Amino acid sequence: QLVESGGDLVQPGGSLRLSCAGSGGIFSIYDMNWYRQAPGKERELVAGISRGGNVDYADDVKGRFTISRDNVKRTVDLQMATLKPEDTAVYYCNAHYSGPLGNYDYWGQGTQVTVSS
Repeated sequence: QLVESGGDLVQPGGSLRLSCAGSGGIFSIYDMNWYRQAPGKERELVAGISRGGNVDYADDVKGRFTISRDNVKRTVDLQMATLKPEDTAVYYCNAHYSGPLGNYDYWGQGTQVTVSS
């Protein structure tokens, strides 16, 4: 189970930190991702951190967003800075595993981020 928190209304240029807490399973074996879905648009990958700690970002958030994970606390965070109105979306946490144990994807319920003055 994944539970996101931290979504809020924030002004353009502001910052926000999203957190996702996982329960059940072996958290450390999953690649963890943040996706977002804006109204009328498809869900898109924003940032990912592999089980080995490698990170990747969508082009439009590079330099503004930072993803991190804590396998002991079983959390993955998304620090967002210099927010823009186009960052407005529901943000979803995703846990992905593909390997000898099979293929698994788990999703949180989402947290709303609204960037507006």
